[in-house]
Amino acid sequence: MLFDTHAHLDDKRFDEDRDELIRELPNRGVSRVITPGIDTDSSKKCVDLAGKYDIVYAAVGIHPHEANQAEDNYLDLLADMARHKKVVAIGEIGLDYYYDFSPRDIQKKCFIEQIELAAELKLPIIIHNRDSHEDMLNILKSYKGIINGGVMHCFSGSWEMAKTVLDLGLYISLAGPVTFKNAKRPVEIAQNVPLDRLLIETDSPYLTPVPHRGKRNDPGHVSLVAEKIAEIRGITGEEVGRITTENAVKLFKIDSIAVTLV
Repeated sequence: MLFDTHAHLDDKRFDEDRDELIRELPNRGVSRVITPGIDTDSSKKCVDLAGKYDIVYAAVGIHPHEANQAEDNYLDLLADMARHKKVVAIGEIGLDYYYDFSPRDIQKKCFIEQIELAAELKLPIIIHNRDSHEDMLNILKSYKGIINGGVMHCFSGSWEMAKTVLDLGLYISLAGPVTFKNAKRPVEIAQNVPLDRLLIETDSPYLTPVPHRGKRNDPGHVSLVAEKIAEIRGITGEEVGRITTENAVKLFKIDSIAVTLV
């Protein structure tokens, strides 16, 4: 049974078949899914989904794209949502200098404030990083003593950056790009990251793995990520599934991952 640690189940592309899709996931080998928010409205939807489905857990947070639109009291709103028993992290939070949809100083301020909120709530963080490596690492290093665990989701950096991330005590998560034909960096990470610090995800509905590129992604495709990592490492897909599920349960402090297949 696989654990998809990052899937945007609240996305409008799931509106037509969301309930059917989630109910079917255990029969596709998926035992748990974490759905992260990107703003306060999205976070509320994620919490509602977690409350409705046993296999779904939520994270609440402000994505860097949305940092400029965050409410003045967004930290209070997130803290209130985080009290729900199925909320396991603060996320998706971080920096994105590729699109720069929010000014960089506001991105950094929002990221830091949410790191501090997660520390106060004793929750791990789910981190988005794109083309912001230097600022990202500087911020994470400055908060090393208070971060209560976390994961660099859909990791796209170099192995050198990955070693720094691991030294900070964080996990690294790989998604569909590890299956892409010209994926050099994700393959290098898959080859070298310690298995006890590895997570897997889909980032659905985005980043659909081979052979389904061009179509909507969903958590059932996390098996393709696991199989590719297994091929790269020379182990079985079942072993990748078991190890990454154990890692996710440990990081997000989930007591049981038992699911009754229906």
